Amino acid sequence: MKVSLVYSPAPRQVREWNLVLAAGASVEQALAASLIFEAFPELLTAPFAIGIWGRKSSLAHQLHDKDRVEIYRGLRVDPKVARRERFNRQGVKSAGLFSKTRAGAKAGY
Repeated sequence: MKVSLVYSPAPRQVREWNLVLAAGASVEQALAASLIFEAFPELLTAPFAIGIWGRKSSLAHQLHDKDRVEIYRGLRVDPKVARRERFNRQGVKSAGLFSKTRAGAKAGY
């Protein structure tokens, strides 16, 4: 059975391993076969999540042929906080739906 394992250690960097595993292998066995923990030892201490084709999964999940196992790293910043800070930097007048108005028009048009 052919499986691919994908991990992005940093933005715009993607590492991919193409593995050939025995039928009925689990995600944990795929991680062990790829030797990813030797290439990226920080994964042993940092929290990460596992997914298969974009859906969250567990280490005990049984893989199928042509599955794509993805390792997700934790977020550095909460997306809500980042959006709030970005809005505060830009200001009310230059952001949002009503940032551009025509002269003499009602608000929002």
